[in-house]
Amino acid sequence: MSEIDKRNRLSEEPFAYQITKNGTVIIFYRGKQIKIVKDKEAERLIARIRAVEDNVTEVQLLLAKITGNFKRGNEKFGKNKRK
Repeated sequence: MSEIDKRNRLSEEPFAYQITKNGTVIIFYRGKQIKIVKDKEAERLIARIRAVEDNVTEVQLLLAKITGNFKRGNEKFGKNKRK
């Protein structure tokens, strides 16, 4: 078992991506857009994705790493926002 994904969350394929015509990468988590990667960083990400695109878990790991720890804070704002 991999030390990185002990709970096998990446096997559920929660991340998706879209590469636009101008080379921007849009990353989605469970259907919601969470990050836009542009310029040099997008070029590096596209190259890394293309290198491992036959391995779904590796692609999911790349997308998880590029998004970082995004689920800490701003996702709780909305209806339940306290003043």
